[in-house]
Amino acid sequence: MAQKQQSQPVYNEATIQHLRGLEAVRKRPGMYVGGTDLKALHHLVYEVVDNSIDEALAGACTSIEVTIHQDGAVTVLDNGRGIPVGIHPVDKISTLQLVLTELNAGGKFGGGGYKVSGGLHGVGLSAVNALSSSLTAEVYRDGHIWRQTFERGDPMTDVDKIDKTDTTGTRITFMPDTEIFPDVEFRYDILIQRFREMAFVTRGVNIRLRDERIEPFPNDHSFYFEGGIVSFVRYLNRNRKGLHNVVYGSRVFEVEELKGEKIEAEVAIQYGDYYSESILAFANTINTPDGGSHLEGLRAALTRAINYYARKAGVLKDSDPNFTGDDTYEGLTAIVSVKHPNPQFESQTKVKLMNPEVKGVVQSLVTEVFGEFLQTETRAAKSIYDKCLISSRARIASKRARELIRSSPLQSTTLPGKLADCSSTNPAESEIYIVEGDSAGGSAKQGRDRHFQAILPLRGKILNTERARLDKVLDNREVQALISALGVGIGDEFDLSRLRYGRVIIMTDADVDGAHIRTLLLTFFFRYMPSLIEEGHLFIAQPPLYLVKQRKKQIYAYSEAERESIAKQFDGNFDLQRYKGLGEMNPDQLWETTMDPANRILLQVNVEDAAIADRTFDMLMGSSVPPRRKFIQTHARNVRNLDV
Repeated sequence: MAQKQQSQPVYNEATIQHLRGLEAVRKRPGMYVGGTDLKALHHLVYEVVDNSIDEALAGACTSIEVTIHQDGAVTVLDNGRGIPVGIHPVDKISTLQLVLTELNAGGKFGGGGYKVSGGLHGVGLSAVNALSSSLTAEVYRDGHIWRQTFERGDPMTDVDKIDKTDTTGTRITFMPDTEIFPDVEFRYDILIQRFREMAFVTRGVNIRLRDERIEPFPNDHSFYFEGGIVSFVRYLNRNRKGLHNVVYGSRVFEVEELKGEKIEAEVAIQYGDYYSESILAFANTINTPDGGSHLEGLRAALTRAINYYARKAGVLKDSDPNFTGDDTYEGLTAIVSVKHPNPQFESQTKVKLMNPEVKGVVQSLVTEVFGEFLQTETRAAKSIYDKCLISSRARIASKRARELIRSSPLQSTTLPGKLADCSSTNPAESEIYIVEGDSAGGSAKQGRDRHFQAILPLRGKILNTERARLDKVLDNREVQALISALGVGIGDEFDLSRLRYGRVIIMTDADVDGAHIRTLLLTFFFRYMPSLIEEGHLFIAQPPLYLVKQRKKQIYAYSEAERESIAKQFDGNFDLQRYKGLGEMNPDQLWETTMDPANRILLQVNVEDAAIADRTFDMLMGSSVPPRRKFIQTHARNVRNLDV
């Protein structure tokens, strides 16, 4: 029997595409703003604001105003020098149009416009223009206001002189393109955290964010911090007790490899009486969440300095091993910020700094500043050494605890006995429900789809991992069962590639105890398995609050608003059942409302801003009572469905 030949796709001269102008940005937005999700949407604002920050770094800008308009458009206004509008000597078009319509066009390539900047590739403004359905640029320069409008990157008008002015600056107004972004709703809380960070690391600049979508009184915040990153550390530690005052240092370095160019570096360091670490790194005022050479320099110098002076003080004996990095980072809050004339980032989204010479610069600064502090502030230094000693002992105990877990029936190769596993071994389709209590666990086990849904019931409340070191955490049976079921390990042995389930779903009762257990679990995952959250694997199930019945008709309500809406449909003539526990639902109801992918509501857990999340977990779950009391008093009137 003759085999049917498969037709090959055509590959000739006509199949080779050359994307001109901004076509490449619209075709592959991930290369320029990181994708088309909510994070990428906000990256558009950051790209425009970063240009204004660059003007501030050049000493030409003191005010940046960001406005979210009622229609969802965003305006960024600064009082910098204004983008040049004259005819470019080479390209023979207005420089404003060149900057907004051509990739790799800008003032950051060494032409003398900027000594230090966050923009590198001349991509920022042009990428925003390409990904916006409309954009209007107004420039205040040379005594006049100049305006040009664009649609999806194409100029709709020339650069028109529209009025006179005695000010300078740039105003960019853009509307994200719904053809590119499925969600174009800007989040005020995400933007406000970013601009607070920018104001901390850019002294002398006032950054204002205004949200006109809120009526009748818009959200309106302004940030201006004379204290710079010292104020930033104090802000991060406002709910914690510091062991000493913030240690600060800054220096300008001439680096031989840069042929006379200079790097400015500054650090702010404080240890506190808590277990977690909060270290943030910035390059040319841009937060680099994946760190890089500046963060490596800070970490290496801190550990080396503490080991050297701890031995000098007799805290570490000749026979004692050195403290590890983990020992010296516990309870540390630190900011490192560098300003580099030619920063090299890992990608256009600037998440990691790659310049190798920066590591040595930061190491030199930290060794000098923190070393002097350890020599002169001997009482504070002793408290840091003691903290590192305790951390070292806990690390050794944690290692032993991990070895015990490996040798116990709860090791990852042997699943915990109370886990009802699914038959699928494909993480892409399987999911695990972490369920509160045996009663709910029993209903979930009976109601689930055994092919892809696993159930792990927890007995009681797990340990509050915000107040415990890793050795105590690993000693908790419920935590052991969690680690074993997920298969990813913990601490330095954590490996997300071994995750057995693509979705990890927390399912607890809709009462105070359920909320507490959910918070304890979130605290554990945030502190010990953050990658699980960052990679989008953690979810919260939403069971119904009510069953509204009228004769044979019944509808589930997942919120108070839904209950009120259903009650109106039934004209007030109905029976109401309030679900406080998952165990009150039979297996069929639990499947129908909370576990069936066709009907259920899952909330994906994500952390948009690590600093605010870190502080919130510390406030709500840490050992300090006054900040928690203040939070409760502040938000008491907003409580709904209080279970007493």
